[in-house]
Amino acid sequence: MTTNLVFDSIEEARRHWSQFWPDSGRAMAAATSIMRAEQIIIKSMDVALRPFDLTWARFEALVLLSFARTGMLPMGKMGERLMIHPTSVTSIINRLEDDGFVVRLAHPSDRRTRLAQITDAGRELAARASVVVDKSLFGLGSISEDTQDHLIKLIRELRIAVGDITATGEEGLGTPKAG
Repeated sequence: MTTNLVFDSIEEARRHWSQFWPDSGRAMAAATSIMRAEQIIIKSMDVALRPFDLTWARFEALVLLSFARTGMLPMGKMGERLMIHPTSVTSIINRLEDDGFVVRLAHPSDRRTRLAQITDAGRELAARASVVVDKSLFGLGSISEDTQDHLIKLIRELRIAVGDITATGEEGLGTPKAG
């Protein structure tokens, strides 16, 4: 997973970028750093979840369903909560259903809505995998708790600025703020 570069490729890209677009070099380096951090974390989670034959996306779906009071949610609601496209939810649920961890049900009052329900096997798998993910500290165990808190604060600022959430932490209305 680690490339052990002798130089920081993001800083090098920033240097080159800034030669042509000096006003956005910092933003390019910040965005690229966030994307690289995501790659590192996802890779760490995928390694932790590999023994369970789960990807991060399938794990998230199982945990979401296990946290639901009834163990089931409309698939559209799952997409909203997981912040992914409905097609991705369908793909994830298809795989989990094929593996016996989820069943799909008709909604009792809305024929257009399908529910995903976690099975006992899915609950058991989510519980076992969650222990490993918890021990891994979500791939962030190599940085201090203070640094983790700082990251949360910084990224929250971005989320508020673009309307993903309000300053009180509630989900945005889906319309990003101009800017």
